[in-house]
Amino acid sequence: MFNRIGRVLAASALLTGSLLGGAHADDNKELNFGIISTESSQNLRAVWDPFLAAMSERTGMKINAFFAPDYAGIIQGMRFDKVDLAWYGNKSAMEAVDRAGGEIFAQTVASSGASGYYSLLVAHKDSPIGSVDDMLKNASNLTFANGDPNSTSGYLVPGYYVFAKNKVDANKIFKRSLNGSHEVNALSVANKQVDVGTFNNESMERLELTAPEKAAQLKVIWTSPLIPADPMVWRKNLPEATKADIREFFMTYGDKPGEMDVLADLQWAKFRASDDDQLLPIRQLELFKKRSEVANNAKLDESDKQAQLKELDAQLAALEQRMAELQQKPAAATAG
Repeated sequence: MFNRIGRVLAASALLTGSLLGGAHADDNKELNFGIISTESSQNLRAVWDPFLAAMSERTGMKINAFFAPDYAGIIQGMRFDKVDLAWYGNKSAMEAVDRAGGEIFAQTVASSGASGYYSLLVAHKDSPIGSVDDMLKNASNLTFANGDPNSTSGYLVPGYYVFAKNKVDANKIFKRSLNGSHEVNALSVANKQVDVGTFNNESMERLELTAPEKAAQLKVIWTSPLIPADPMVWRKNLPEATKADIREFFMTYGDKPGEMDVLADLQWAKFRASDDDQLLPIRQLELFKKRSEVANNAKLDESDKQAQLKELDAQLAALEQRMAELQQKPAAATAG
């Protein structure tokens, strides 16, 4: 993995900006920016290049774009200090925070102003499969395209709401199950290579722009509850001066003429400040999923099962307490 990261970084585009017009962090002359693989790197590069070029100009640092083939590549890159900051989904951000020394500093906002997005299950428009019930009843005859295991909308959210809550394992119930990026899954469904795939509404909007004829072949058979918008994560051990430059850029990008057009191409509005507490609902979801798996595991010794459930319940209680505390803060501030 480490060697592959090095090869990908070496091959990535290097966006060198002017040192004029931006504060300069002496400790970091350049930054490696990881971008999750929601679609082909060619499509991603086209919409990301103007943003990264502006970041280079404004911070006075060279920005190296790292388009990894999977989410794990970026997480591992951050773990080994080969990726300095990254755009993640919430699930992959959780892995980066817990295992790779990451820290959330900003959150994306949809161009519509929405505070989140939705996981989808899609089938071909001509398919007789029209609902989750249809899919589960016919699963043994279907091919299913699941998402990257570190994807929030492609894996974690449908894994809980569609499969864990129905007490089934997506890896076992289908004739065939495979994993791919959002774009790959959607195109596989559109081309009738698989029967059902995970997707999300933002990627659907993007596909309607990049391949409208393919998007027209899809129908949505399930939509999730709202998922918090994606976070931006930096390495916690970056120099404070570098963090300040990055934060300043993200919090002010969109103020100058033309910058909102660049954000619109990324399907975003201006960023908002955030922190690791953004992950609390995702952590809760992950624990609910684990609890369902343990509770339904007939192979576990009953005493082991009860011990694991007790531990998971304690973790869930701690999360719920923290979430309640955060909800009380705005009320207290308003009352003051």
